[in-house]
Amino acid sequence: MGKGGMSHGSAGEAKDGEEENMAAWLLGINTLKIQPFKLPPLGPHDVKIRVKAVGICGSDVHYLKTLRCADFIVKEPMVIGHECAGIIEEVGSEVKKLVPGDRVALEPGISCWRCNLCKEGRYNLCPEMKFFATPPVHGSLANQVVHPADLCFKLPDNVSLEEGAMCEPLSVGVHACRRANIGPETNVLVMGAGPIGLVTMLAARAFGAPRIVIVDVDDHRLSVAKELGADEIVKVSPNIQDVAEEVSQIHKAMEAGVDVSFDCAGFNKTMSTALSATRAGGKVCLVGMGHSEMTVPLTPAAAREVDVVGIFRYKNTWPLCLEFISSGKIDVKPLITHRFGFSQKEVEEAFETSAGGGNAIKVMFNL
Repeated sequence: MGKGGMSHGSAGEAKDGEEENMAAWLLGINTLKIQPFKLPPLGPHDVKIRVKAVGICGSDVHYLKTLRCADFIVKEPMVIGHECAGIIEEVGSEVKKLVPGDRVALEPGISCWRCNLCKEGRYNLCPEMKFFATPPVHGSLANQVVHPADLCFKLPDNVSLEEGAMCEPLSVGVHACRRANIGPETNVLVMGAGPIGLVTMLAARAFGAPRIVIVDVDDHRLSVAKELGADEIVKVSPNIQDVAEEVSQIHKAMEAGVDVSFDCAGFNKTMSTALSATRAGGKVCLVGMGHSEMTVPLTPAAAREVDVVGIFRYKNTWPLCLEFISSGKIDVKPLITHRFGFSQKEVEEAFETSAGGGNAIKVMFNL
């Protein structure tokens, strides 16, 4: 089950004088319930964390609504949540760099460190990855979790616990920018102004992108993108017949060639637009996973030597995310639009708010 904890069925009783650890359990479609969550023993290289901030991700909503996300299927009750930060309460005997009281952001994936991918440094692709709230591993929307110390990153004094939790979605944008080699000579197009599109835009700017155009079907999200620093915004339709006309609008807005396009939605239309808008010799990075299969104009893009790269989660991103936030190069605070406590009613309301879209970007729990 990973480090997070054990199933409700083995919860048992809390020791005398200890509060019972509680967590938000996904029990079925649209069914979340706060129930006891027994923690595993603290290993020598582990820490016990009092969780203080947890963000809701789109994958959490997918699991709630369908009990699946991509190829991952929830087959038994599971604790939800993976974007988190908290305060160290206890450290294992071999932990040297963290002490109780330290505020930390948690990287949610535990890789094996033995396979070839891990040895190559691409541990995000480890086939044995144990990732918070990815079946059958429990998540972190709980009072306490146990996690490897090397995946807990101490927060600078000027970075809040909420900002620490935002390192997880920001890491997706940072990893995408690294994969696409974003720099001061890279004009960037971002398809989709949802949470991942917005953090990718912020990361691209921090990496030095001089001009960024962002595209979406929603006026409110585009206005948020503009407030967060997009140079231009382009409203598009959901109709794939409009791609050619909208590519022309994107080129006009960019006022130069599109060097790199990030598809942060992952639909036929967004990928078709990205491939068509990107200059010859440019690059398209597929970030979003809206469709598991797509029909796109790959041959014309190949004839222009447009490279297509994918990303999966992230690797070695937390130190840079914390540096970007601490230094002020990236401000994630405006992305947090809604806050909730950790009661049964609030957990249900928070997920309804996140799933409902509207003006919600990042919904955050304060525990």
